[in-house]
Amino acid sequence: MIAKTLLLTAFASIPLLAAFQTPPGTPIAPGPNEAPKEPRPEGPKLRPTDIPFTYDGRPIDAGAKVELFNGKDLSGWKAFVPDLIKDGKDPLSVWSVKDGVLCCAGSPVGYIQTEALYDNFILELEWRFDPAKGEGNSGVLLRVIGDDMVWPKSMEAQLHSKNAGDFWNIGEYKATTDAKRTDGRRTVKRRDSNEKPLGEWNKYRIVVNNGTIELWVNGLMQNMARDVEVNKGRIALQSEGAYIEFRNISLRPIKN
Repeated sequence: MIAKTLLLTAFASIPLLAAFQTPPGTPIAPGPNEAPKEPRPEGPKLRPTDIPFTYDGRPIDAGAKVELFNGKDLSGWKAFVPDLIKDGKDPLSVWSVKDGVLCCAGSPVGYIQTEALYDNFILELEWRFDPAKGEGNSGVLLRVIGDDMVWPKSMEAQLHSKNAGDFWNIGEYKATTDAKRTDGRRTVKRRDSNEKPLGEWNKYRIVVNNGTIELWVNGLMQNMARDVEVNKGRIALQSEGAYIEFRNISLRPIKN
């Protein structure tokens, strides 16, 4: 009789125990003497916010978005392609628009540039290379000044495959970069390449703010230049030997 009573009591307690069980996959809270675990830092990343900011979290007073590429035609752009100009051909013929995408044939070499001049801004754009054609090369030229030539005086945000986030200083542009990562005119990015596989869209976020330029690749800040020469210049995209596509090219002027 006693054994039967104990058995019934044990079975009756099962629903009560089940009610206190933690479902699979439920995070377990730290004990009273345990500190919450935090993820390891991986460097500055973009936040889920519409408020623009610098690498150290300071907010930027930016104006309304300006669409540099309307997705339909090349309004607001002009091109410099010396080989075509020499032959009396239209330098814009290297570029075309298809389904809202700006396509660059890559040859002959040259660049397309904004007609308007910009000094302080947040530039955002997306790019990709065709996997059928393989890795490629191009670049975003910032604060382009002086005469048109290959290549004009500017700070280049590199787009060469696996090297997005590098700086190239063109025409002895006044700027200071990390000496440990600089070899001649090139300053390599801070971390390993975080570009997506060929055929997928990558995103550049470039902050040009007085004497500072930040290069963000796919949400991760990869490079910075300080003491940069401040002037109003053009923004250019290179045609540099490889087919490349661009889209969603926009700019927000920074208010000073």
